[in-house]
Amino acid sequence: MAALTHTSAEPALSVLEDELTCSICLCLFSSPVTVPCGHNFCASCLELTWAEPTQAFSCPQCRASFAGRPTLRKNTVLCRVVEQLQGSCTKAKAEVEADGEVAGYGAAAGPVPCDSCLQAPAAKTCLTCMASFCLEHLRPHQDSPAFCDHQLCPPLQDLQQRKCRDHNRLLEFFCREHATCICSTCLLSHKLCHSSPLQQAKEKAESALKKRLTELHHQSESAARAMNVVKTNQSQAAETASRKRDLIINEFSEIKSLIEEEENRILKIIVDEEKRICNKFNYIFSILGNKKNEIQSIRDQIEMVLTERDDILFLKRAAALQRVPTKDAFVPPIEMDQNVIHSAYQSAINMKEIVKLTVTQSREKKGEAKPSGKTKPPLAASLNRTSFDKKPAGPYATHREKIHYQIQVPLQEDTDTKDKKKPIKLAPNTGTPNASSAVATKAVIDSFLKKSREELLQYAAKVTLDYNTAHNKVVLSEGYTKMSVSEISLNYSDHPQRFTYCSQVLGFQCFRRGIHYWEVELQQNNFCGIGICYGSMERQGPDSRLGRNSSSWCIEWFNSKISAWHNDVEKCLPNTKATRIGVLLHCEGGFVIFWAVEEKRNLIYKYKTQFTEALYPAFWVFSSGTVLSVCQLKP
Repeated sequence: MAALTHTSAEPALSVLEDELTCSICLCLFSSPVTVPCGHNFCASCLELTWAEPTQAFSCPQCRASFAGRPTLRKNTVLCRVVEQLQGSCTKAKAEVEADGEVAGYGAAAGPVPCDSCLQAPAAKTCLTCMASFCLEHLRPHQDSPAFCDHQLCPPLQDLQQRKCRDHNRLLEFFCREHATCICSTCLLSHKLCHSSPLQQAKEKAESALKKRLTELHHQSESAARAMNVVKTNQSQAAETASRKRDLIINEFSEIKSLIEEEENRILKIIVDEEKRICNKFNYIFSILGNKKNEIQSIRDQIEMVLTERDDILFLKRAAALQRVPTKDAFVPPIEMDQNVIHSAYQSAINMKEIVKLTVTQSREKKGEAKPSGKTKPPLAASLNRTSFDKKPAGPYATHREKIHYQIQVPLQEDTDTKDKKKPIKLAPNTGTPNASSAVATKAVIDSFLKKSREELLQYAAKVTLDYNTAHNKVVLSEGYTKMSVSEISLNYSDHPQRFTYCSQVLGFQCFRRGIHYWEVELQQNNFCGIGICYGSMERQGPDSRLGRNSSSWCIEWFNSKISAWHNDVEKCLPNTKATRIGVLLHCEGGFVIFWAVEEKRNLIYKYKTQFTEALYPAFWVFSSGTVLSVCQLKP
């Protein structure tokens, strides 16, 4: 009765095959789960569909959206129905294959005839006798002790395939090296191989295949995880690229705005000059028009007088008209201010050259090597140096305003920032040169860098040390040209200009304008600093040390380390062995250059800024073994 029920249910299940198909993979459900809207899907298909991190959770079939990720539970009833359908399909397929099978290792497609009578169907096959027997002829194998060790199995039609083709004996062993089944006689030719009974070889093969199946499962899971990682990384890369692209677009928009503002400013200069000239021409034109009207009026009066018949009245009017003064029309020379026009045009050319040079250098650097650190874009830096806005950057300044403000940037051609461990500080507003003056200043600096020491000596300045600024442990000697450090305090008299925190001293000479050059001899220990500073620099506290404030610029030797200091920002420099240092100060040009004066003059560092106060030579000595001497140069 149960068999009948099962048989009648199988056609009904086959009718429901379309209803038991997943709408994502279009295959029968595998571990079906149900979403809140009532539709069913394979658990793995739904997991892949909702794997996207930005994907909204919705039903793939009806598109119903869910507030959060629904909790998925297996539909056990639907799972059993699918299993029954798969079982019936598998059984039908096996029956079809059995009907078409000619020879195989399983049961025969039809009844196996008895090898003794060739009529009755065989009941058993003897693997020892290699023959099949019906119940009648099988009786000796069941009753006689002589056949007790014979191996019986269900009827087989593939007996010939179980025999060795060479020796016509039953295949009982498996050779692992040759991956083939062999008989007992074949063992002689396979005595160097690893052979084992068929059952044992089957068990090992099953174990190996199961292990391999487990490995493949792990590799499949690993590949799936790797795919998810790649997908996530791809999304993150796309998001990063999009964000950077937007930032770059914004930066170039601001650069374009700055260039447009500069263009409008230069064009306004031309327009204003044109307007000024046109106003003058209009004024002269109106005066000439009035004069023309006056002359025409006199002409009309003369013509009227010439028609007068009365002699006395004619002479009287003629005398009056002859006394009326008239002058020739005069047009004063009016020309446009060529200096203004040329200056505006030169500003545009300088801006173009700066942008072109910056873009070219940027492309060349990209072609040579990748930058080792984050550096300021060259074009933005150039625009900063050529900005025309003199308003200092306040704490609430916008990004566009900050681009206008000048940042104190040393002129050494080194963009490596790995040694800049401290944040960049803004220098005080000292005025921003326009593009033409920046180009001119660069040309001036280059010309001084090419000069020999003999040429620089024409700017030699006599520098002596100011006693009133010397720290209590700074010893001054040799006519106030040599300084060293004392281990005990010298008890100098109090003075408002005296340094109280660091062992420093200033030069007595003050430089407000012009070009000045001096040299300093380094003796014994190298714990010292050489530079320049404003007279208003602090004399007390940590901010009074050279280079640790915005009022001083210096080069510092700390044992074998050489650094450039300004505004408490350190720039590490290549180690240069030197015993004499040359300092060139150009007050109007706004730069100071430090050289190592040896047999061959080497550039150590150069600063570029706009000086707003008088400048003094400044010196710092640290340890008791340090000695500095100001050289007395002759022009």
